[in-house]
Amino acid sequence: MPMITIRYVTPTPRPDLRRPIAELAARLGADKLGKMPAVTAVLVDEADPQGWFIGGKHPTDGGLSAFWLDFKMTAGSNTKEETTAFVKAVYEGMEALLGTLHEECYVLAQANDGDAYGYGGRTQNGRWAVAHPG
Repeated sequence: MPMITIRYVTPTPRPDLRRPIAELAARLGADKLGKMPAVTAVLVDEADPQGWFIGGKHPTDGGLSAFWLDFKMTAGSNTKEETTAFVKAVYEGMEALLGTLHEECYVLAQANDGDAYGYGGRTQNGRWAVAHPG
């Protein structure tokens, strides 16, 4: 039940990228991290290029795109190797969609305690307990 938030900028505004970006993030969450698409939520937001700074400069001024992807999931649900593969695949996939990227693009695979994270009014550990009685 990951929640994925993605912000991006491109040299030329491209709101048509929202759906492909959301689809990429959900697909990679399933393929690389084993997350269920039916309970994966994605929020994609095109940022104002004038508000995005790297080293005090706008990446778009140099013809570059940039992104930030925050992937919230339950702690202990993935290995270091899986997370590493996910981060690499996200960068490659976003570059294919956005064009040449500034190197300072970030992926945060944020693992949260199962008692502090959930959906539908129940924590992940609460869901596990119902699925595994006794």
